[in-house]
Amino acid sequence: MFNLNNAFAAKYQKALLAGGCFWGMEELIRAVDGVVKTEVGYSGGTIANPTYEIIKTGLSGHAESIEITFDPMKISYEKLLKFFFTIHNPTEENRQENDIGTQYRSEIFYLNDEQKNTALKIIAQANLSGVFKKPLATKVTKAQQFYPAEEYHQNYLKKNLYGYTCHHVREEWKF
Repeated sequence: MFNLNNAFAAKYQKALLAGGCFWGMEELIRAVDGVVKTEVGYSGGTIANPTYEIIKTGLSGHAESIEITFDPMKISYEKLLKFFFTIHNPTEENRQENDIGTQYRSEIFYLNDEQKNTALKIIAQANLSGVFKKPLATKVTKAQQFYPAEEYHQNYLKKNLYGYTCHHVREEWKF
Protein backbone atom coordinates (compact mmCIF):
# COMPACT_ATOMS: atom_id res chain seq x y z
CA MET A 1 0.00 0.00 0.00
CA PHE A 2 1.30 3.47 -0.94
CA ASN A 3 1.99 5.69 2.06
CA LEU A 4 1.94 9.42 1.30
CA ASN A 5 3.96 10.27 4.43
CA ASN A 6 6.75 7.88 3.40
CA ALA A 7 6.76 9.28 -0.15
CA PHE A 8 7.01 12.83 1.25
CA ALA A 9 9.84 11.84 3.60
CA ALA A 10 11.72 10.06 0.82
CA LYS A 11 11.61 13.11 -1.46
CA TYR A 12 12.38 15.87 1.05
CA GLN A 13 14.97 16.57 3.73
CA LYS A 14 14.93 18.68 6.88
CA ALA A 15 17.28 21.27 8.30
CA LEU A 16 17.16 22.87 11.74
CA LEU A 17 18.76 26.30 12.14
CA ALA A 18 18.92 29.09 14.72
CA GLY A 19 20.03 32.58 13.78
CA GLY A 20 18.27 35.10 15.96
CA CYS A 21 14.60 35.93 15.99
CA PHE A 22 12.78 33.20 14.10
CA TRP A 23 10.24 35.57 12.50
CA GLY A 24 12.75 37.15 10.12
CA MET A 25 14.54 33.91 9.37
CA GLU A 26 11.28 32.21 8.44
CA GLU A 27 10.21 35.11 6.22
CA LEU A 28 13.37 34.91 4.12
CA ILE A 29 13.93 31.15 4.12
CA ARG A 30 10.40 30.20 3.11
CA ALA A 31 10.87 32.24 -0.09
CA VAL A 32 13.92 30.22 -1.19
CA ASP A 33 13.32 28.04 -4.23
CA GLY A 34 13.28 24.44 -3.04
CA VAL A 35 11.98 25.17 0.45
CA VAL A 36 8.73 23.25 0.84
CA LYS A 37 7.74 24.11 4.41
CA THR A 38 8.95 26.10 7.41
CA GLU A 39 7.99 25.95 11.06
CA VAL A 40 9.39 28.10 13.84
CA GLY A 41 10.07 26.72 17.29
CA TYR A 42 12.59 26.01 19.98
CA SER A 43 15.71 23.82 19.97
CA GLY A 44 18.71 23.04 22.11
CA GLY A 45 17.31 23.60 25.58
CA THR A 46 16.95 21.73 28.81
CA ILE A 47 13.21 21.56 29.47
CA ALA A 48 10.44 19.68 27.71
CA ASN A 49 7.56 21.48 26.02
CA PRO A 50 8.89 25.02 26.44
CA THR A 51 6.74 28.06 25.81
CA TYR A 52 7.69 31.47 24.54
CA GLU A 53 7.27 32.86 28.05
CA ILE A 54 10.17 30.73 29.32
CA ILE A 55 12.21 30.94 26.12
CA LYS A 56 12.30 34.74 26.14
CA THR A 57 13.99 34.72 29.56
CA GLY A 58 16.94 32.75 28.20
CA LEU A 59 16.74 30.40 31.19
CA SER A 60 15.70 27.25 29.30
CA GLY A 61 18.74 27.15 27.04
CA HIS A 62 16.59 26.93 23.90
CA ALA A 63 17.28 28.92 20.75
CA GLU A 64 14.58 30.38 18.58
CA SER A 65 14.87 28.01 15.61
CA ILE A 66 13.37 27.15 12.28
CA GLU A 67 12.69 23.68 10.97
CA ILE A 68 12.99 23.69 7.21
CA THR A 69 11.67 21.01 4.87
CA PHE A 70 13.40 21.28 1.51
CA ASP A 71 13.70 19.50 -1.81
CA PRO A 72 17.38 18.51 -2.27
CA MET A 73 16.79 18.28 -6.02
CA LYS A 74 16.19 22.07 -6.01
CA ILE A 75 18.50 23.28 -3.24
CA SER A 76 21.29 21.47 -1.46
CA TYR A 77 21.86 21.57 2.28
CA GLU A 78 25.15 23.33 1.53
CA LYS A 79 23.43 26.12 -0.43
CA LEU A 80 20.79 26.44 2.27
CA LEU A 81 23.55 26.97 4.88
CA LYS A 82 25.30 29.53 2.69
CA PHE A 83 22.01 31.43 2.39
CA PHE A 84 21.56 31.14 6.18
CA PHE A 85 24.90 32.91 6.65
CA THR A 86 23.78 35.84 4.47
CA ILE A 87 20.59 36.57 6.44
CA HIS A 88 21.95 36.84 9.98
CA ASN A 89 25.23 37.81 11.59
CA PRO A 90 27.00 34.51 12.31
CA THR A 91 29.93 36.30 13.97
CA GLU A 92 27.85 37.56 16.90
CA GLU A 93 27.56 35.37 19.98
CA ASN A 94 24.11 35.30 21.56
CA ARG A 95 22.69 38.28 19.69
CA GLN A 96 21.30 39.59 16.45
CA GLU A 97 21.21 43.38 16.32
CA ASN A 98 18.85 44.48 19.16
CA ASP A 99 17.94 40.91 20.15
CA ILE A 100 20.31 39.84 22.92
CA GLY A 101 20.45 36.51 24.78
CA THR A 102 21.27 32.85 24.27
CA GLN A 103 17.87 32.34 22.62
CA TYR A 104 19.17 34.45 19.68
CA ARG A 105 22.39 32.51 19.11
CA SER A 106 23.63 31.24 15.76
CA GLU A 107 23.50 27.44 15.69
CA ILE A 108 23.18 24.61 13.21
CA PHE A 109 21.42 21.60 14.69
CA TYR A 110 22.53 18.71 12.50
CA LEU A 111 20.26 15.72 11.93
CA ASN A 112 22.93 13.28 10.68
CA ASP A 113 26.68 13.00 10.16
CA GLU A 114 26.44 14.24 6.57
CA GLN A 115 24.81 17.48 7.77
CA LYS A 116 27.41 17.84 10.52
CA ASN A 117 30.30 17.44 8.08
CA THR A 118 28.71 19.86 5.61
CA ALA A 119 28.15 22.45 8.34
CA LEU A 120 31.74 22.22 9.57
CA LYS A 121 33.03 22.49 5.99
CA ILE A 122 30.90 25.57 5.24
CA ILE A 123 31.96 27.29 8.47
CA ALA A 124 35.61 26.64 7.64
CA GLN A 125 35.08 28.03 4.11
CA ALA A 126 33.33 31.10 5.52
CA ASN A 127 36.14 31.75 7.99
CA LEU A 128 38.75 31.45 5.23
CA SER A 129 36.80 33.50 2.69
CA GLY A 130 37.62 36.91 4.16
CA VAL A 131 33.95 37.88 3.77
CA PHE A 132 33.37 38.11 7.52
CA LYS A 133 35.45 40.48 9.62
CA LYS A 134 35.45 38.13 12.62
CA PRO A 135 35.42 34.34 12.97
CA LEU A 136 31.98 32.74 12.91
CA ALA A 137 30.43 32.13 16.34
CA THR A 138 27.95 29.62 14.90
CA LYS A 139 27.74 26.42 16.90
CA VAL A 140 27.24 23.00 15.31
CA THR A 141 25.26 20.72 17.61
CA LYS A 142 23.46 17.41 17.28
CA ALA A 143 19.74 18.10 17.05
CA GLN A 144 17.59 17.13 19.98
CA GLN A 145 13.84 17.62 20.25
CA PHE A 146 12.36 20.46 18.18
CA TYR A 147 9.33 22.06 19.82
CA PRO A 148 7.04 24.04 17.49
CA ALA A 149 6.34 27.56 18.72
CA GLU A 150 2.86 28.79 19.49
CA GLU A 151 0.60 29.34 16.47
CA TYR A 152 0.81 33.13 16.63
CA HIS A 153 4.57 32.87 15.91
CA GLN A 154 4.08 30.78 12.76
CA ASN A 155 4.32 32.93 9.61
CA TYR A 156 4.37 35.94 11.93
CA LEU A 157 5.59 38.49 9.40
CA LYS A 158 3.01 37.32 6.89
CA LYS A 159 0.29 37.95 9.47
CA ASN A 160 1.88 41.19 10.78
CA LEU A 161 3.15 43.09 7.75
CA TYR A 162 4.86 45.75 9.85
CA GLY A 163 6.38 43.37 12.39
CA TYR A 164 9.98 43.70 13.54
CA THR A 165 12.82 41.85 11.86
CA CYS A 166 16.60 42.22 11.95
CA HIS A 167 17.09 39.80 9.06
CA HIS A 168 17.84 40.71 5.48
CA VAL A 169 19.97 39.31 2.69
CA ARG A 170 23.45 40.77 2.82
CA GLU A 171 24.94 40.40 -0.65
CA GLU A 172 28.38 41.26 0.73
CA TRP A 173 28.29 38.13 2.90
CA LYS A 174 28.06 35.67 0.02
CA PHE A 175 31.04 33.37 -0.29
